Amino acid sequence: MNLLATILDQIGGMRMPLYAVTVTVARAADTPALLMLHWHGFRRTGGDADPQAPMQAQSVPGSALQFNTRWLRVEEIEAEVLDAAWQMGAWDMERRDRRGCETIGASSREALECRQAFGDNPFKPGDEAHLIAEAPDRGEMLRVAARKGYVRWQFRPVRDSLWRTLAVDDTLEADGSRKPPCPVSPRRLTEPERAPEVYRLGRIDHIILPSR
Repeated sequence: MNLLATILDQIGGMRMPLYAVTVTVARAADTPALLMLHWHGFRRTGGDADPQAPMQAQSVPGSALQFNTRWLRVEEIEAEVLDAAWQMGAWDMERRDRRGCETIGASSREALECRQAFGDNPFKPGDEAHLIAEAPDRGEMLRVAARKGYVRWQFRPVRDSLWRTLAVDDTLEADGSRKPPCPVSPRRLTEPERAPEVYRLGRIDHIILPSR
């Protein structure tokens, strides 16, 4: 999968800080994984049709990439995500394990979250302005997840990110990264859970005094 190298390549191409990273897979072995990068940046729009119209600032679209990685156990994907989160200096990583939204009794909120996990915009169906996707099977991934359930991981990196100047963490190098290997191991999935699983990666050893 080589998740970390892909993220760093995307950062080099975009030349703007990251806000968050998410990886999502359907709960079905050997299905593709979807990497989404959420950027902290704005672009100016407007004025094309009317030069006198005021310019507006809009968020830079996220990036979505598909990985056709062979896997049998979700823990294999989780190990890759943990390694990337660790080396990019994230304070923690969150895992959300969800049942299929086509399950009897599933709420409209579950359907909304499922669509968002795969980069769909339920508020503007068919509008892809919020995402630049290189994921040809994203629609099929969403349909499988709606039946089988899905797992989504999220972390906020420190290296090359918005959080670089805000991080307080004694495990970080000067550039906001950490040296491998990641000391935290994947945890086995059981049944879909409502509460997220949180993996703590960072640590504070020094005493933080209140500012005056």
